Amino acid sequence: MQKLTIETERHTQLLDITGRVREAVRGASGAAVLVYVPHTTAGLTINEHADPLVARDFEMALERIAPEGWGWRHIEEGEENAPSHIRAALMGPQVVIPLEDGELALGTWQGVFFCELDGPRTRSVLVTVLA
Repeated sequence: MQKLTIETERHTQLLDITGRVREAVRGASGAAVLVYVPHTTAGLTINEHADPLVARDFEMALERIAPEGWGWRHIEEGEENAPSHIRAALMGPQVVIPLEDGELALGTWQGVFFCELDGPRTRSVLVTVLA
């Protein structure tokens, strides 16, 4: 298992981490790779990474789907982050990607995105090659 450290700059931010995941598995022998975030207010997704505006559209959509001003019940003083938990559940904490000759078997336009939903923060992403 390899641990990647991710630094985010905004409250809601999708970061393309495809290159970092690719480096973590380069030359590995296995059938697939599990990419996982051990956080309840962050997630992962695979989507288009050719146009950075796709990530910005995701950020805006997530903020609209689970808005800050709703009547949330999970309220911790100084940590009013209930919508971040909902957004993270929608994105999911992991992706599994097949490996082909030690390389990520992603489609032409696909990339792996870390989804920050309660930032800015320092986060971890765990990368494990599966047999």
